Amino acid sequence: MVVGVIGTGQISGIYLKNLTETFDDIIEVKAVADQVPELAAKRAEQFGVPNAWTVERLLADPDIELVLNLTAPVAHAPINLAALRAGKHVYTEKPFALTREDANEVLELAEKQGLLVGCAPDTFLGGGLQTCRKLIDDGWIGTPYSANGTIVMGNAWNGLHPNFRNFLKLGGDPIMDMAPYYLTAMVFLLGPVRRVSGTAQQLHREMTVRNPKSAAYGETVPIEAPTNVSAVLDFAGGAVGSLQAAKESFGYLPRLEIFGTEGNLIANDPNFFGGRVAVQFPSGETKEFPIAHGFTEDTRGIGLADMAYAIRGGRSHRASGALARHVLDVSLGIFESSREERHIAVASTVERPEPLPLGLKYNRLDV
Repeated sequence: MVVGVIGTGQISGIYLKNLTETFDDIIEVKAVADQVPELAAKRAEQFGVPNAWTVERLLADPDIELVLNLTAPVAHAPINLAALRAGKHVYTEKPFALTREDANEVLELAEKQGLLVGCAPDTFLGGGLQTCRKLIDDGWIGTPYSANGTIVMGNAWNGLHPNFRNFLKLGGDPIMDMAPYYLTAMVFLLGPVRRVSGTAQQLHREMTVRNPKSAAYGETVPIEAPTNVSAVLDFAGGAVGSLQAAKESFGYLPRLEIFGTEGNLIANDPNFFGGRVAVQFPSGETKEFPIAHGFTEDTRGIGLADMAYAIRGGRSHRASGALARHVLDVSLGIFESSREERHIAVASTVERPEPLPLGLKYNRLDV
């Protein structure tokens, strides 16, 4: 499947590496595009992509079937819509959109055009969370009844990230930027969320860049989104979850646990593809389990590759727009609950994505 990539910023490096090496049996990257032509040209040379074009030329190329959208969050929905109007399938970085209206418009246009939409995160396709799903499905922890997800970290306070201002706006905040890894993992493991309640707080309204190595040294920059969020999630299947997401601290503290009647599952960090997976049993023993599936390294782009297999094979893809819209619905519901001081019913729903089969051949996603 011939792919064009729009957006060649920092995250594009690992995507292009995986698409041109790990998944080159199903993906051919024909062109990259960026609003800064020099960035596109640099990425094209780095990864052997034959063309560095404008966005308009990339979308007009008849050979390109699927567009990978790696632009800033505010541009996700407009680029997705442009790709669909050009007759291309589209896979986008998270968040899927910044409003429900934009998300629904993208999905409605895709359905009308007979095209597929996919969205990150795709870390749930990694060996770690796939192993967690197998342990749950095989009954190792009995009936899951509760979940806890925590992601506490610092923000881009040092100003060294080239787009650090984006992390201070809606889309780069803890719920839209980091919580999708945890919410997507929870939906993959436990099913859809039916109701949310939460609180979203913001300690600071602005920050001053105090790192002399930053090009923005001395600048005072507004913080435009909540930076400390807690939520309670009621799953349609009866389980209850909690989520703590903050970018007000230091270091990096991730945790995901699923509690069951016969055991407590300690999952790997959903921000990554692999890691330690263990179960604590009623005896008090904690047993670490071997990873049952492949793809434990940084395999960003596996969701796009799975989507390509799905298009070619006529099956459903796993990192779908419907899944991303549901996660967005939950995320926005947390903000609404905080503002309105009430529970928020989640209007959308989605089926748990199918797990990957065991015994896949090297770097392939279908048996």
